[in-house]
Amino acid sequence: MPSAQEQLNAVRNAMQAACQLAERRLDEVRLIAVSKTHPIEKIMPIYDCGQRRFGENRVQELEQKVPNMPADIEWHLIGHLQSNKVNKAVGLVSWIHSVDSAELLQRINRACENIGKTMSVLLEVNVSGEASKDGMTPEDVDYVLACAKDCPHVIVQGFMTMAPLNVSKEITRKTFADLKKLRDQCAEKLGLELPHLSMGMSGDFELAIEEGATFIRVGTALFEPRIYT
Repeated sequence: MPSAQEQLNAVRNAMQAACQLAERRLDEVRLIAVSKTHPIEKIMPIYDCGQRRFGENRVQELEQKVPNMPADIEWHLIGHLQSNKVNKAVGLVSWIHSVDSAELLQRINRACENIGKTMSVLLEVNVSGEASKDGMTPEDVDYVLACAKDCPHVIVQGFMTMAPLNVSKEITRKTFADLKKLRDQCAEKLGLELPHLSMGMSGDFELAIEEGATFIRVGTALFEPRIYT
């Protein structure tokens, strides 16, 4: 089994190669180490190698990990956020990647107002149209962005998506390219700053970087295979 440093170096080297291919700078892409289902003792070796951004899918896991890990970690909620978990979530994370409706955006805004916080969020868009995927349709995005104007405690920083599983590289690349195209269109049409695109995981982050990702969400390539219970 490679060491944490070796795994992290391998991911960073792949990021560098993808950036060079796309004529981008490495510092334009932020690595989120997806630590879901992994215990703290498995996460700390990656932290000790200098990694400071970590992503979790569930608020329950964040409640267990955040108070018991170093305070300089930037936590990202990347999984589906249930309405009844919003109040807990906003006190634990710096970013929410999975805003999939105007109602959820408004709930996050109210919860942040209550604790005097401003939250960076990404709108999760189901650009591939897969029924099994979370996220709003591309047609819903304009409405949600309009609602964001009345949510002063939320900053919409861009969009997030997941590529379909077990498809060709061409389809995966098109999914990422479509999200970037949608972001560019919305930014121009509405006069908004939408600097971030969260897309790409262990199996496809190089393609995502080539298509403009600013966040990649990498778990399997950094940690041992997950054990689901």
